[in-house]
Amino acid sequence: MDRGRKSLYEGLPETPGVYIMKSARGAILYVGKASNLRRRVSSYFTRPHDSRIESLVGEIARINHRDTDTAIEALILESALIKRHMPPYNVREKDDKSFLYVVFTNDAFPRVLLVRGKDRAGDEKDIYGPFVAASAARAALRIMRRIFPFSDHAKEGMRGAKPCFNCQIGLCPGTCVKAISRVDYAKNIRNLKLFFRGEKKKIIRSLEADMARYGKALQFEKAEAAKRKIFALQHIQDTALIGENAVEEGGEAIRIEGYDVSNISGTNPVGAMVVFAGTKPDKKEYRIFNIRGIMGPDDTGMMREMLERRLDNKWPLPRLILVDGGQGQANVAEAVLMARGLSIPVVGIAKGADRKGNRFVGQIPEGVVEKTLIAVRDEAHRFSRAAHIRRRGKAFLNGT
Repeated sequence: MDRGRKSLYEGLPETPGVYIMKSARGAILYVGKASNLRRRVSSYFTRPHDSRIESLVGEIARINHRDTDTAIEALILESALIKRHMPPYNVREKDDKSFLYVVFTNDAFPRVLLVRGKDRAGDEKDIYGPFVAASAARAALRIMRRIFPFSDHAKEGMRGAKPCFNCQIGLCPGTCVKAISRVDYAKNIRNLKLFFRGEKKKIIRSLEADMARYGKALQFEKAEAAKRKIFALQHIQDTALIGENAVEEGGEAIRIEGYDVSNISGTNPVGAMVVFAGTKPDKKEYRIFNIRGIMGPDDTGMMREMLERRLDNKWPLPRLILVDGGQGQANVAEAVLMARGLSIPVVGIAKGADRKGNRFVGQIPEGVVEKTLIAVRDEAHRFSRAAHIRRRGKAFLNGT
């Protein structure tokens, strides 16, 4: 590659943001997003591509960029710039009807929907987009729903005596059981709209004001809830959202943590955390938790205790959590993370029918393969079982 081409990207930072490719005349050719700007842009010049990308690369004379705090904000900025400039290489092979939009309904408790351009009514007021990548748009909405829960009930009248499943895992604020007022629900919707306008700082200022006001009024639970939302906005874990290789991030292998609990009918329970750096175990980071607060067989309760104790420590946060177990264990892990204001993908592996095969629970981030997750699960199981046998042996020798 000639030096001139390399100079187009070698000065870019290895941080999230948006890149803007321009022609010699200054016309915007293409707008893209990245969790690592330098790595993403360099790939256009160092890897083989189809004829369309080769044509784009041949026209690039300058590349500008705009930094963002997170990949999800890069996605939103990319959407705004595409809408404003309609770059030819973004829209040439896709018309407006193929893009996704985030739409807020006019219900008393508005729902938040992802709608294709072809399905739009045409007169919507609260609509954000277009989003080129459907998977990224869906991932963004899932992340934000953990911070600002919203209802997915089609009608206000669809209410029952019990909270819906999404309410039980913290994604619905309880419109189904009248657990939230229209005023408080409207705050969540307002904050979501602000976020999709790229105004995260405005949301944080508002939440900081709320936290101070609640504190003065001795409404400590509300103050703590506002604090958790601020923390969540400042620590969004969203690299996999971009759709790049999730195993390698900025040239370094990402951290995957695997969890398993081992016990016999609730006796001598041990929880284990193993850590993989990409596809390889990092044994110096392994940890054992002797379960103390659970009596009797309660695997999900033990998983909760282990994860809460793990998050009390100031160890590096993972980019992905793998739990040995099905929906119950995955739900517990997600609830613990949500209580801390963390948006980290959780995947569970349960045994399939007749205890054969593997059934995955949750969405596996792009770039992570099932083979790696199975290896993490097997290593967590091996490590927890070995620790349980040791603990059980000590209990036998001590006569307990």
